[in-house]
Amino acid sequence: MKQLRRDHKLVVTIVKKGRAKKVMKAAKDAGSEGGTILLGSGVGIHEKKKIFGIDALHEKELVLNLVPEDILPGLLVQVQNRARLHEPGMGIGFIIDIKKTIGIAHMTYEENEEVLEDMTDNLSHRGFDLIITIVNKGDAGKVIDASNRGGAEGGTVMNGRGSGIHEKAKLFSIQIEPEKDVVLTLIKREKTRDVLKAIEEDAHINEPGRGISFVLPVEETVGIHHLLEEEKQE
Repeated sequence: MKQLRRDHKLVVTIVKKGRAKKVMKAAKDAGSEGGTILLGSGVGIHEKKKIFGIDALHEKELVLNLVPEDILPGLLVQVQNRARLHEPGMGIGFIIDIKKTIGIAHMTYEENEEVLEDMTDNLSHRGFDLIITIVNKGDAGKVIDASNRGGAEGGTVMNGRGSGIHEKAKLFSIQIEPEKDVVLTLIKREKTRDVLKAIEEDAHINEPGRGISFVLPVEETVGIHHLLEEEKQE
């Protein structure tokens, strides 16, 4: 039986390497159906910034959980307690609003159509959106090709690992976390609908186990001068 949920939020948690599994377990216990872990490096206020006079970067894990708004409060409590985020130097977390989501085929997803209309209504098409698409490793090329067909000019691919509701593989009773491709696509807001539609059609994102794609509003950009010039001329 399909579930009915509407609004989703993106919960981003950054912790020391090796602690992402605690975040993922806490999120799942609170009702999240999965997430994606990315590897990175950085330095926090409670970490050494130099070692023997050399700038130090500490290995980090970044956890992305797309969460229905109705379970968000309980999930945040679980993650904070399990990952001990209230303790200095243990990590940080923050929440990002989501404009549009595709790839939740098992849910009867009723989205606020007013949000979608705002993308093309009057002057609201101005500005940029960031589409984040998470797919199985090796499928990033399909996403980029589809995005280009929809009007995007390219994309950036990152590697990660994660699990979802349709991924329950185990090896010797140990849970396997499949490798993932995470594709970042920055586009002019007026093209958001076309790019999402192309991703849905070409990467089959709405089929179970194929992936998920969501849109984040972008407030300001640098480094894309030709697109900014086009905005000024319109």
